Amino acid sequence: MMNTLSIKNIRKTYANGVTALIQVSLEITNGMFGLLGPNGAGKSTLMRTIAALQEPDTGSITFNGVDILQEPDYMRKSLGYLPQEFGVYPNVSAYHLLDHIAVLKGILNYSDRSKQIKELLHQTNLWQHKDKAVSSFSGGMRQRFGIAQALLGNPKVIIADEPTAGLDPEERNRFHNLLLEIGEQVIVILSTHIVEDVRDLCPQMAIISEGSVLAQGSPDIFIQELQGKVWAKTLNITELAEQAHLNIISKRFYAGKTKIHALSDGKPGDGFELVTPDLEDVYFSTLFSAFTPNLKTAELC
Repeated sequence: MMNTLSIKNIRKTYANGVTALIQVSLEITNGMFGLLGPNGAGKSTLMRTIAALQEPDTGSITFNGVDILQEPDYMRKSLGYLPQEFGVYPNVSAYHLLDHIAVLKGILNYSDRSKQIKELLHQTNLWQHKDKAVSSFSGGMRQRFGIAQALLGNPKVIIADEPTAGLDPEERNRFHNLLLEIGEQVIVILSTHIVEDVRDLCPQMAIISEGSVLAQGSPDIFIQELQGKVWAKTLNITELAEQAHLNIISKRFYAGKTKIHALSDGKPGDGFELVTPDLEDVYFSTLFSAFTPNLKTAELC
């Protein structure tokens, strides 16, 4: 079944006066969808709103034609949620904690719970750790447990909020494989500030910053649109100060010097080389175009 999540003109201002979302509109269907943006962009606010944990000030959200602002329980019953951080009970094993969460999700039949939990622990490669306390798990194991609890009840929408932050490369790859495995028949929204996660996983994406969606579409198409427009040059500190007039979209340290990427329809100066753009260039050029003249450079971290 094809699932459709339609978000139209969502706006959210908190009581302290901070406007977190400004007229956000997105159309999301089955598969991995990347929501890419810097910290503080409004991603977590949008995820909480989609999850029916808070209401927007204006706008609408429908899932498979149902208005979830009017019927929030419809989304809650269809949702698996992996928050950026989640607490666990101390000294409770992975199996028993999943069993407890399954009951809270309404899976009351013992046989059904047992079957689901066993399958999910195997799927997340945690079966051999089923009797260990989740509070003793490593960061990667805890994130895999987070996916297991999110998948209880066979949800149609899964939200993963910054799921790979702090994971080592091996655990990150293992987590990527797990997300790809579950992302074929349901909607998986990957909210992150890590460009590589979106590049590796998501055929569709949106870039969000300062509460606004700046772009939505295919990463491959975005990259194609930058062909012939991204130029690179490696500079020392003195030379860098002389390039302030350029449209510098990113800079990073490289072998003790600074490598810059500049956006230009033609060669911007001596020593620049045309490079094949990637999703980082798409991300930073989108931010640059949206916020120039306020944004002059974006640093990779």
